Amino acid sequence: MVGKPALLALDWGSTSLRAFLMDGAGAVLAERASEDGASRITGGAEAFEQALRRVAGEWLQPDLPVWACGMVGSQHGWREAPYAECPVALQELSRGAVRADGSEGLRVRIVPGVCWRSGQDGADVMRGEEIQVAGLLATQLSLAARCRIVLPGTHSKWVEVRDGRILSFRTFMTGELFAVLKQHSVLGRLMASSTTFHAEAFDEGLTRARMAAGRGLSGDLFSTRARVLLGQLQAEHSADYLSGLLVGHELAAALPATDADEPLALIGDPALCARYAHALQAFGRPAAAVAGNTAPQGLWALACA
Repeated sequence: MVGKPALLALDWGSTSLRAFLMDGAGAVLAERASEDGASRITGGAEAFEQALRRVAGEWLQPDLPVWACGMVGSQHGWREAPYAECPVALQELSRGAVRADGSEGLRVRIVPGVCWRSGQDGADVMRGEEIQVAGLLATQLSLAARCRIVLPGTHSKWVEVRDGRILSFRTFMTGELFAVLKQHSVLGRLMASSTTFHAEAFDEGLTRARMAAGRGLSGDLFSTRARVLLGQLQAEHSADYLSGLLVGHELAAALPATDADEPLALIGDPALCARYAHALQAFGRPAAAVAGNTAPQGLWALACA
């Protein structure tokens, strides 16, 4: 028997909008998606409402709560939801939500992002990933006491969690750097397209990064081109070698900040999480948990807080 809809959860990022219809137990009844990401919408609040109505349609009912996370709450979103400061209890994010009103009684609660500061120089921000963290902790309660959650992607996040609170986090531009180097640098000119993951080349990149202990990334990057030119690396394997270098340097920089017995968890795209799980295993720190998109569960947990 299908449960009664109790929440419309919106994972609204820069390039896409994902809508999840959920029941009172936090189960996803149905989902839809569009390319109406926050960075692609122009025209202000009315344009955001139209984008929501296009994807949600008949799901929008007067008595159905709507909660949203991600770049929809940025300065260029529907309505800005100011950052919550670390350390922050995930339940506190619900109290920081702002309301965006639309026509016909539409009300959308937009969850704030999270920021971290350390002295005068240390600073970091995120929007959306904090809800993924909340979703994982809501489904795997044992991790709430102490863990480090890794969210691979364009901008990878390493989030420190203690007693259900985000204490700190660090962002690595690994995914974006890979795309820029592949598409717009000298490294990409010799890369041959391939749809197959070349684990050996990836492992070679990991090994080089591990030996460098996270230092000398700029010099290591050029080895991608040099090894192809000298016949040490096949052109169709070079993208995975470069990926291994970048992921390896990320791990070499991030892992020393963790405790050896601190559980590590991965959230994100299955293929990308599999690559990071492989890398963590190679660094001797296997992931204790791997999850896909946990934003719906995170929004449901905050809506119920």
